Amino acid sequence: MAKTLELQFVTVGGKSARLTLDNPKEPVDPALVKQSMEQIIAAGPFYSAGGDYVSVQGARVIERNV
Repeated sequence: MAKTLELQFVTVGGKSARLTLDNPKEPVDPALVKQSMEQIIAAGPFYSAGGDYVSVQGARVIERNV
């Protein structure tokens, strides 16, 4: 069983962009995730085809069983 935390952002172009993190610490704290995502937006370290990240869209834990 593999788990990932998917962070979903809206770009300057209005498109969705995602970052995934393997093996998130559980239980996931929604307030901390949102705060971290806002810090990522403020720092601007990532760029996608749709442009810079401008807002938080959401986050989710994905569990895969193979």
